[in-house]
Amino acid sequence: MATGTEPPATEDRPPGGGVHSRTRAAIRAPHLRTDRWWLAPAATAAGLLAFVVYSTWRAFANADYYAAPYVSPFYSPCLAESCEPMRSGPNWELFGAWWGVSPAIIILIFPLGFRLTCYYYRKAYYRGFWASPPACAVAEPHKKYTGETRFPLILQNIHRYFFYAALLVAVVLTYDTVLAFRDEHYAWGHMGLGTLVFLVNIALIWAYTLSCHSCRHIVGGKLKHFSRHPVRYRMWRVVGRLNARHMQLAWASLVSVALADFYVYLVASGAFDDPRLF
Repeated sequence: MATGTEPPATEDRPPGGGVHSRTRAAIRAPHLRTDRWWLAPAATAAGLLAFVVYSTWRAFANADYYAAPYVSPFYSPCLAESCEPMRSGPNWELFGAWWGVSPAIIILIFPLGFRLTCYYYRKAYYRGFWASPPACAVAEPHKKYTGETRFPLILQNIHRYFFYAALLVAVVLTYDTVLAFRDEHYAWGHMGLGTLVFLVNIALIWAYTLSCHSCRHIVGGKLKHFSRHPVRYRMWRVVGRLNARHMQLAWASLVSVALADFYVYLVASGAFDDPRLF
């Protein structure tokens, strides 16, 4: 049935980019929005770019990542022989002397891969960097849309496997947080400002990880009768409540992990003394 919005066969397609077809409304303007729709994708791009620049600098620095009892989350677990010795810390020398670059490169693949394939982050950087689309009701500049069916975007489908790796990393960071209740001489029963930083960070890391869509599906997916699985149903509801805050937790945990690393950097470099609380 004709709606009056279909262009004649001889009429040129509307300018301004976007995926156009005869089944879509023939609106000649790029969009009809009058608000500052570009602020959200611009802020997203700026925030993600800032984290990429900072994390790249810290990952390749290969210095100032351990100040007893604190170890940077970017370098934990430390899997190279060249790592600084950490008493009772996550030192696992799986990579020998032949590994010549920063050991952070080994481990950051997993948490960054988890975030890179995360459903929220996909939306964030698709809009912020690729303008695909830049905002709701705003045409994207690309001529066609193939979704995540081609390389490299088809690799987004391995998100669940990165989720399993992220769980292991969160366990290690929890262990690091427990070790943060020591002093610089490795005596237990002490707490510094860094301990609080680590506690906040690990709480946000776990909240973000468990709010993942894959986690929600693993906990409650493929169940036809919740009444027959009361434990999984309760877990599914808890994860569902976290999932509703997935975006906020994604940003909060991204900031907290950077701040935790920066705090360790300040203490390890001697620019700041960790205040003792008790």
